Amino acid sequence: MPLCRFPHLLPEGPLLSTPPPPHPAHPQAPGQYPQGPYPQGPYAQAPGPYQQAPGGYGQAPGAAPYPPAPAPYPQAPGPYPYGAPAPQGYGGAAPAGGPVVGCQVCGAAPAAQVTVRGHQGMVVIMRFLRRQGTLCRTCALATFRDMQAATLVQGWWGPLSVVITPITLLINLGALSTIRRLPEPVAPGPRPPLNPGKPVFKRPEGILALVPLGLFALAVLAVPVLLVIGLLAGPSDGDGDGDNATTPLTAGSCARNDADWPDQKLRPVDCGSPDAGLRVLAPQNGTCAPGDYIAYPEYSADGATSLCLHPVKNQ
Repeated sequence: MPLCRFPHLLPEGPLLSTPPPPHPAHPQAPGQYPQGPYPQGPYAQAPGPYQQAPGGYGQAPGAAPYPPAPAPYPQAPGPYPYGAPAPQGYGGAAPAGGPVVGCQVCGAAPAAQVTVRGHQGMVVIMRFLRRQGTLCRTCALATFRDMQAATLVQGWWGPLSVVITPITLLINLGALSTIRRLPEPVAPGPRPPLNPGKPVFKRPEGILALVPLGLFALAVLAVPVLLVIGLLAGPSDGDGDGDNATTPLTAGSCARNDADWPDQKLRPVDCGSPDAGLRVLAPQNGTCAPGDYIAYPEYSADGATSLCLHPVKNQ
């Protein structure tokens, strides 16, 4: 209890900072522990046998401060058949195959880089879509099926999109091969994976897309098929019944014209036939007689000579 709160209990006279001298009636008897002078400081060391000798832990001049530590894993001397081994630290070598990469969607492993493309045709304009990331097999397959099904329905609506959409679908088949090479996830992730759903052609979008795919396939196949048919058929020889049939005429033979002059549609006929109305003559000095018709050069054997056609009156 502090005395300042009770001033009537304070002693009279000044307060002493040193103890009072012994009472003369009770002198202090000398003992075996004589009181000597106090040390100079609170932590002064008393003299004794444990004093530190000066220079006891001094460093010899010219010596290294700390000796080098030995190598943690010394390597055996070469030669090495496959090259020198890489230096190894205290933590040991990295695990075979490198660090395991997790899926960006669910976190499952293993995962790989996958890119799936899509296309949307909107008559005048178009959109090119792309989904890219590190995905596991389940999430990558779900992404492929969604993008492929959407492109099958939305990609045909434009003049250029009719060509771009099949190319996009074929490019995605390369991504599908990468997805199929991925094993099933062995380390599940902290989040649920995407739902792959049904295959593309078992969805309504895939069934509707069979119509434009069939038409596109027919258009692509029709061109080479027509070319092959034309090559196999060859040029038409014609027997005079065709509209564009041209049979060469020879001098001295007879012919008839199935067109109205000056158009020519000449056919060779027997000179004794009632249809023979023209006799084929060779030009004299490069010209024909007055009243004769001049045949087109393609009716000659060499395709360059214009034969003369003399009208004949049948009896």
